[in-house]
Amino acid sequence: MSKYIATRAIRGANALVAEAEALLNRALAEKGPDTPVAFPNTAYHLPVTLGMLDLKVTTLGDLERSLAHAKRLLHPLPDDRLWVPYLGETLDSGMATLLAAEAIEGIRFAYGQQPEPYPGLELTGSTDYPDLADGGHLNGPIDDIQLRSWGIQLVDGRMPGFAAIVGAARSNEAAVSIVRELQRRNILIFLCGNVNGRCVIDQLREEGVEMGYDTYIVPFGRDTISAIYPMGFATRSALTFGGLKPGQWREILLYNKFRVFAFVLALGEVDDLKYAAAAGAISYGFPTIADTVIPEILPTGITRYEHVISMPWNEIEAENDTERAAKLVQRAIEVRGVKIKITEVPIPVAYGSAFEGEVVRRADMRVEFGGKNSRAFEYLHMAPMDQVEDNRIQIIGPDFDQVEDGGSMDLGIVIEVAGRKMQEDFEPVLERQVHYFVNGASGIQHIGQRDIAWIRISKAAAEKGFTLKHFGDILYARFHADFGAIVDKVQVKLITDPTLHAEWLAKARRAYDYRNQRLANLTDEAVDTFYDCTLCQSFAPTHVCVVSPQRLGLCGAYNWLDCKASHEINPTGPNQPIPKGKLIDPVKGYWEGTNETAVRNSQGTVQEVAMYSIMENPMTACGCFECIVMYIPEAEGVMVVSREDPSMTPAGMTFSTLAGMAGGGLQTPGVMGVGKYYLISPKFISADGGFKRIVWMSSFLKQSMADEFAAVAEREGIPDLIDRIADERSVTNVDELVAWMKEHDHPALHMGVMQAASGEVAVAAPAVQAAPAAPAAPKEAAPARPKEAQPPAPAPKAEAQPVQAPAESRAPGVQAAPAAPAPVKAAAAPADMDAVVQATADVVLGSIRRALEAALRELGGAVPTAPAAPAAPVAPAPVAETPIAAPVVEEAVEEAPVVTRPAPPAWSLEDEAGIEILKEKWTGKVREVTLGATAANGGTRTATVTVGGQNIMPFMQFEGALPHKPLIGIEIEDRRPDDWSPLLV
Repeated sequence: MSKYIATRAIRGANALVAEAEALLNRALAEKGPDTPVAFPNTAYHLPVTLGMLDLKVTTLGDLERSLAHAKRLLHPLPDDRLWVPYLGETLDSGMATLLAAEAIEGIRFAYGQQPEPYPGLELTGSTDYPDLADGGHLNGPIDDIQLRSWGIQLVDGRMPGFAAIVGAARSNEAAVSIVRELQRRNILIFLCGNVNGRCVIDQLREEGVEMGYDTYIVPFGRDTISAIYPMGFATRSALTFGGLKPGQWREILLYNKFRVFAFVLALGEVDDLKYAAAAGAISYGFPTIADTVIPEILPTGITRYEHVISMPWNEIEAENDTERAAKLVQRAIEVRGVKIKITEVPIPVAYGSAFEGEVVRRADMRVEFGGKNSRAFEYLHMAPMDQVEDNRIQIIGPDFDQVEDGGSMDLGIVIEVAGRKMQEDFEPVLERQVHYFVNGASGIQHIGQRDIAWIRISKAAAEKGFTLKHFGDILYARFHADFGAIVDKVQVKLITDPTLHAEWLAKARRAYDYRNQRLANLTDEAVDTFYDCTLCQSFAPTHVCVVSPQRLGLCGAYNWLDCKASHEINPTGPNQPIPKGKLIDPVKGYWEGTNETAVRNSQGTVQEVAMYSIMENPMTACGCFECIVMYIPEAEGVMVVSREDPSMTPAGMTFSTLAGMAGGGLQTPGVMGVGKYYLISPKFISADGGFKRIVWMSSFLKQSMADEFAAVAEREGIPDLIDRIADERSVTNVDELVAWMKEHDHPALHMGVMQAASGEVAVAAPAVQAAPAAPAAPKEAAPARPKEAQPPAPAPKAEAQPVQAPAESRAPGVQAAPAAPAPVKAAAAPADMDAVVQATADVVLGSIRRALEAALRELGGAVPTAPAAPAAPVAPAPVAETPIAAPVVEEAVEEAPVVTRPAPPAWSLEDEAGIEILKEKWTGKVREVTLGATAANGGTRTATVTVGGQNIMPFMQFEGALPHKPLIGIEIEDRRPDDWSPLLV
């Protein structure tokens, strides 16, 4: 450990804590201890203080405890005459610096001094401050909404980490070059600090660089204290995505060391406060790279690799600032161990995911391929190794330099790949990546795929030298970088010659048709392996997708072939094969392999998954689903709500409300998240009636998938089926939905009851009600619907109970038992069918209610108790419905036919469901070993040491015992060193 760095960091920490204490005392005197303190739009209060101390700071008075802890972490400056290990003292000082800096920013918010004003600055996306005058300001802390929106990119590696730039670069050009280099690698950029009053934020603004959430450049503040905001972001990442709790400071720091790939770029002079802040960053495992001469800390330990690196800007061997910036950033990436998804793409414009979705307007367009005036297509196919020349990029026909500005021309992009592990099944998977690869170039717009591709090149990109050949450069670099495990050679042909364009387009379309037929003919029964997908378990730890040929992932981004390719590329990745094993139930879709995977990947929370049912053990969801499918008991069908649909649904909830019930790894019968293309699969809830069960659907889906749904309607034998399905334009509640179904003769009206559980039980329909019994307790659910053709009789509705076998005798005043079972058609007893509908609805709604109540308890809210309300008038129900007692009337009854209906599922019989904790049994033996022997035992030692005997994990002291203290052994080869501390003797 460098004594120089330790001295500067400890001195900076002492100064900042003293400043924070003085500022707090002034604030308490001026505003009082009850003055609110909070960062905007976050549930984590002051996140570093919350994560490290489990202290929820809500007022100025709470900051006294935080600063008191910070003062206990301070140490005196190292003695000039003594050299001792300084690492612990330095790290303590770094953490004290972070706590003090967060306290100062909290006080500034109380005074209205945050976010820092910056007149004239317009951010492209930032934290929302409704009460702030629109005069220009910096971002301040990142809110929870933006943190979660970046979550999936942090999970799947598209955003590999973040860089905190502190200070100012040598020149404006150098600042822009560093930021562009980070953007090109898709690294999130945080800006703060200054050098002699000049900040990198000033430099970027002067050069016209847009800053804000949309460009992944977040300006926090113009002083070093605002560096606390990146550390708060890192702390919330551990709490949000790592599942950690406030106060688990060690686990939070380790999570950031191994899971959050961040580093500090210190530009310009490094003062005491910057050294102290860097020490705090090192505690999180984040190294510091400086462009000035400072002492280095090269040994590993707290960080994965080196701790502090010095790369003086003028000593970097390069021809210009752009090359220096590239080498500086590359060195930082190496030191932190950041895994970049792409390599160098040799094109004259900037490249990275920050440019995805960029729109090139017609006024800014140099040329376009595809669209209304031309045809563009993309076709990737595999070829033998000896027929592909790696990195060969051909332009067959004229380049666009012969086309007038704003004109269009035909283009065919033919990609030939070869590889020892390449398979024909991977062709469409790789071909679909062209859209993402090309869109990463600045000034390039790409829309569509296959033979409906549409590409535009901006004038700015063309002026920088972008040509057709650079499309080939992009594809060559990205296929090698992202799919190097299966692709060995890549050859690209860019075809603009009209004759060859037409020939290759015909070849491509034949390949497209063949792929569609092959995918359509690939059924679940035709393969012996499914795949799981655990990519989203950082959001929902108990969720797992089971992906089959006829059921894609709920996010819509991964189908069976994608998962197969993903496993080939990364055998230890999130997509693992599932041998189907023994078939348990072909109708509902149970296999031994899928059930075992569900138990293992959900940590025992989910015991079974039915691949083809929504009513029994449906698949869980994480929250990334494209659509929600939900059972509507009054209609005996399901509704499908699209993520793009903000309107009210017949269930009385919007998509965002329903998502809270379907997501989070919950398994809720009657509710399921799906990918939209699963709707057209023959296996779509096939156990419950399939596509004909859809009674309501968002109009967005109807319009965007019109051709696909038309084919499904033909398959189902009802060509106008889509017209019979309601949407938000015509139906917004259940009553309107039922009326719509009757008016349009929806097929679900004739399909009977959706199965709510496996197995059926025959129950007799009562012919005449016997003597009524005492009234039952009123139910807390909504009142039952009145039945037709029956005189009303006021009586509270009883809870649905499991069907019981007929009793031979009954007490006076108890309802007569049903007759012996005898199966007949359901239509024989329509009144009983209404009861079945209501009972099934009670089961599903009860399960949903319990899920919502559990979520409220988890969030710390109070669960409201609905007051008991009298039920609406109903006719005598066929299932144990007990009106007010009346004189017994003996009437002759005739034996009535019975109806077969589903038995209530087991999970509906109890208020709370329990999951048995899975435990492993170990048959081994715990051993103890005593080292050494005393004179009493024939030895020469004065003491002995016993190790072993523990039946718990080391340092995890629960459910077991650790009978002996851990032992540390030091091997001395020759003699004891002379400079040993007396503590070791």
